[in-house]
Amino acid sequence: MAAQKINEALEHIAKAEKYLKTGFLKWKPDYDSAATEYGKAAVAFKNAKQFDQAREACLREAEAHENNKALFHAAKAYEQAGMMLKEMQRLPEAVQLIEKASMMYLENGTPDTAAIALERAGKLIESLSPEKAVQLYQQAASVFENEERLRQALEMLGKASRLLVRGRRLDEAALSLQKEKSIYKEIENYPTCYKKTIAQVLVHLHRNDYVAAERCVRESYSIPGFNGSEDCAALEQLLEGYDQQDQDQVSEVCNLPLFKYMDNDYAKLGLTLVVPGGGIKKKSPNAVQDKAKGPAAVGSHADEEEDEYSGGLC
Repeated sequence: MAAQKINEALEHIAKAEKYLKTGFLKWKPDYDSAATEYGKAAVAFKNAKQFDQAREACLREAEAHENNKALFHAAKAYEQAGMMLKEMQRLPEAVQLIEKASMMYLENGTPDTAAIALERAGKLIESLSPEKAVQLYQQAASVFENEERLRQALEMLGKASRLLVRGRRLDEAALSLQKEKSIYKEIENYPTCYKKTIAQVLVHLHRNDYVAAERCVRESYSIPGFNGSEDCAALEQLLEGYDQQDQDQVSEVCNLPLFKYMDNDYAKLGLTLVVPGGGIKKKSPNAVQDKAKGPAAVGSHADEEEDEYSGGLC
């Protein structure tokens, strides 16, 4: 089966080369027909698991389309060549070709396709080079934003923000989250703005920048519904505990469902937040306190907790 497909591919390549030849009666190569034959050869090589030869056929197809001024089809062929490199685990080279394809999509006037290609490249390289993936997601976000496709832009920015947090590039993460929050505010998705504020505060506190964290909450009072929300009350408790070097209070807030059920990268920031000078973080502050004080203290704590929430968090 593989040998049959390889022979089929070679036949298509021979036809393509014939279309490209010129002579006394044929002054101009037939780039369109040649591109079609190279594309067929690439498919046959791929089916035979001959990915390197499939990549080469895709590149020849792309070149023929370029010579024929068919930029969209050339970009598609470059993207396919990149996917052949992916099959060979040559990911950085794959990403280079997909980036080239995205530039051609932009030149051709199909920005949405360009952004989708950039996202695809980001996914390919994310585990190998998160830094490169961040760059690709941010480029995709920029293209979507220019096209006023803000929800798609936000999806790309969200991926970039999480990768920046995961890589402990917290200064950049803070800026990325602010960009997300601004767009969510623009489209009037206020509840998500609250969540982004929590993520921002956690990032700022991990940067040991209490002033920036406090300013972030203060500025969020201008977002409709934030002041008086569960998110606002929790953040005020968090900042109070951090300012007073009360590790127990900080840990208790960060163990609230509001924090624990955020995206995993932000939840981890909460669970690993240590107050400078506040001692070692206790994994389960309530359990530790109750165990130390005995059964009576457990009931007492439960009563306090009930009182605390009886009138609402705010």
